[in-house]
Amino acid sequence: METDLIRIGNSRGVRIPKAIIDQCGFGERIDMRVEEGRVILARRRKPPEGWKEALAAAKPSRASDELLLDGIPEQEFDRDEWTW
Repeated sequence: METDLIRIGNSRGVRIPKAIIDQCGFGERIDMRVEEGRVILARRRKPPEGWKEALAAAKPSRASDELLLDGIPEQEFDRDEWTW
């Protein structure tokens, strides 16, 4: 299908016909990306349920702070060879 680019300020827009919106299952928002010179419009995926709670439960505790690398002493490589 060929369609026109519509001026919206300094940008351009595309009108998507209702039939295509329905066929693709688009809601109020969509994901847009560029792949190999093509613009890809895709239905937004809902984040998996329970992830927010799982992340909150996985917060490191004080006991696991010992596993962090912050307390490791500086090595010769760190001083002389590595560039931050």
